[in-house]
Amino acid sequence: MSELTDKLKKDIESFKINSREELEHFRLTYLSKKGRVSSLLGKIGSIAAEERKLFGQKVNAVKKLAHDKLEEAEQRLHKSQKTSRKATDDISLPASSLSLGVAHPLSQTLTRIKDVFYRLGFSIADGPEVEDDFHNFTALNFPPEHPARDMQDTFFIKKSDDPNTDDLVLRTHTSPVQIRLMKNGTPPFRSIMPGRVYRNESITAKSYCLFHQVEGLYVDKNVSLAELKDTLIMFVEMIYGEGVRYRIRPSFFPFTEPSLEMDIWWGDDETGKWLEILGAGMVHPNVLQSVGVDPEEYRGFAFGMGVERIAMLFYGIDDIRLLYDNDLRFLQQFQ
Repeated sequence: MSELTDKLKKDIESFKINSREELEHFRLTYLSKKGRVSSLLGKIGSIAAEERKLFGQKVNAVKKLAHDKLEEAEQRLHKSQKTSRKATDDISLPASSLSLGVAHPLSQTLTRIKDVFYRLGFSIADGPEVEDDFHNFTALNFPPEHPARDMQDTFFIKKSDDPNTDDLVLRTHTSPVQIRLMKNGTPPFRSIMPGRVYRNESITAKSYCLFHQVEGLYVDKNVSLAELKDTLIMFVEMIYGEGVRYRIRPSFFPFTEPSLEMDIWWGDDETGKWLEILGAGMVHPNVLQSVGVDPEEYRGFAFGMGVERIAMLFYGIDDIRLLYDNDLRFLQQFQ
């Protein structure tokens, strides 16, 4: 059988490979599953036992020869293709520009918000998007059957009539991250909580079934409402400019007392209007007690804003659905 291996070796050595087509032809002829090397390997079982070892060694040597030749030819052709140029090519011309992507307007806005609060001394905290009832509602002074729960129509993952079984929901705000932060640490706390939240709302120009939120929490001794006001004013001036018109007005949230909302004036003096951008307030003592923080020793403030609303006002977008349609004609405007 040695004459078979000798002939195959001679054929491999004499095969000329000068193009990609010849390279592929060589591979199919000798190294594919139905190639000549595989065919020769299939004959080992029919050879006498005393000759089988020597024959196998010769076939493997021929197989290695074919692999080495294939690899050498592939590197040679690749190098040749890489260095070859047309005589008419002008290498002094600038390279063709590449089409680069751009960050989504929501990502750009979130980066701006994070940068502002970094400068104000806040860290970033994160938490799960699927929450239990305690962290999403009860610990935030939303007891069961409280009418304030109607403000946040909820997607339930698991709901039970058993009072001892905790319901699971897609979080309606990032406030549960505040609860987890306070439960697992000791004051002072100074963090923001960015992330996606979900609410069972009709999809319109101003509302969507999910949105992105940034909440903030500051808990320490002697924290005051004045500090909250100054923090919010600094935020809107750093986002919209020092000339921004704003107002702060009373509001209601179950987890803060007193509570407030902040609006900015959008448009010119005559045809503009006030638009709400965030809600805030002093952390309710019941919330502090629910996570084991003594409200007699510590106070704090919290705030929350929708990234979509901030982006829509910053860029002048009038329909929230544009942020989720993935229309390149829209997204390419935010280079």
